[in-house]
Amino acid sequence: MSTRRKDRRPPKPPGRPRLLSEEVEARLVAASRTGVAVELAAEMAGISRTTFLRWMARGRAEVEAREDGEPPEEEEAQYAALYEKVRTARATAAARAMANIRRVADGGIVTKVTTRKFRDSVTGDIVEETVEDRTSPDWRADAWYLERQHREHYGKDAVVAVEITGLGGPAEGGEDEQNVDLSALAERLNKSLFSVEYPPELEDGSVVDAEVVE
Repeated sequence: MSTRRKDRRPPKPPGRPRLLSEEVEARLVAASRTGVAVELAAEMAGISRTTFLRWMARGRAEVEAREDGEPPEEEEAQYAALYEKVRTARATAAARAMANIRRVADGGIVTKVTTRKFRDSVTGDIVEETVEDRTSPDWRADAWYLERQHREHYGKDAVVAVEITGLGGPAEGGEDEQNVDLSALAERLNKSLFSVEYPPELEDGSVVDAEVVE
C-alpha cells in the first residue's frame, strides 16, 4: 500500500457497521441532484452529516490517489464511486439553477397561454388564436449572478482600490500634494459602482421586449 495515500486518506473508524448500502447511496445522489445542503442530503438518506462528510473525504482521497497514478484500493472503491456521483449530481443542480437564473434575466418565460376561437368575418371559417404572456427581462437576476460569481468586482463587500496622482498639479514652488478626503471619495465611488438608475418603464416591468443594438 502506498504510504502517501495512507497519509492522505482520513482514518477509518474501527468496528463500525457498513452503512453505505445501495439504497443509502441512491438517496444521497438523488438529494444532491436537487441541490439541497449536505446536512439535509444526509438526513434524507438516514445518516449523520459527519458520516456523509467522512465518506466523501475517503472517496476524494481515493480519486486523487488514482489520478496521481497510485493503484486503486478495493475497499475504497465504494467511497470513490459515491464521491464522483455526488459531485456530478451537485454540479448538475448548480447548472440547472444557473440556467433558470439566465432565463429570468433574459425574460421570455411563458406565464400564461390563452386560446380563443372566433369566426373570420371574411371567410366565415372558425379561426383559433393562441396568445402567450411572457415575463420581461429582469436585471436583478444578472446582478445576483455578478455579485456571487464575480464577488471581487461586483460583490457588496468588494474593495475599490483607487490611486490618485496629480490632482490639481503640484502647488507652485513646491512638491506638496493636494489634500484629498479619501473616505468621502471612496463613498462616492461605492455609490456610483453599486447603484444603477433604471428608467421607470424598467422599474414597473412595463417593457415587454427590447432590441439591443451593438
